[in-house]
Amino acid sequence: MGEHGKIFEELCFCILTANFNAEKSIKIQSEIGGGFLTLVEPQLARKLKELGHRYPNVRAKYIVEARKHKNSLKDVILSCDDEHGLREWLVKNIKGIGYKEASHFIRNIGYKNSAIVDFHIIDLLVRSGSIERPKTLTKAKYLEIEGVLGALAAELDMNLAELDLYLWFIETGTVLK
Repeated sequence: MGEHGKIFEELCFCILTANFNAEKSIKIQSEIGGGFLTLVEPQLARKLKELGHRYPNVRAKYIVEARKHKNSLKDVILSCDDEHGLREWLVKNIKGIGYKEASHFIRNIGYKNSAIVDFHIIDLLVRSGSIERPKTLTKAKYLEIEGVLGALAAELDMNLAELDLYLWFIETGTVLK
């Protein structure tokens, strides 16, 4: 499939995980593989539906639209000054990618200083008294919670990737990717 294809496949995985189950998304990613690059939108939607995705039509649309970046994605990754700049580019340019999904993608390709702020992590932070439960997860609130996690990671002499994985495991009992 080549390097561009593998990076794009990982981006597709992150598009699939939004408001969906990561374990099921891993299975879908494994099943579809190179089809993320080749299936036309109706075929991809049908395949996502067969594999049990909650939003097959919209995710197929997002993936097909994201293909316009598949050959330049590696260059974008290399040209961004840091992972936070890359995250901003992803959120701005890839439909279906918000801060959580962009952070997930960035982490899955090897960066270590962005947090995947999801409801599992928020629940843990609320129970520990570190944050109040946000009504909505805006960009500002996401970055604020990431800052809380960053301070905790520094205190524990960890990077955000290590802390995030540890907290995820405490909350879910699993490690997926």
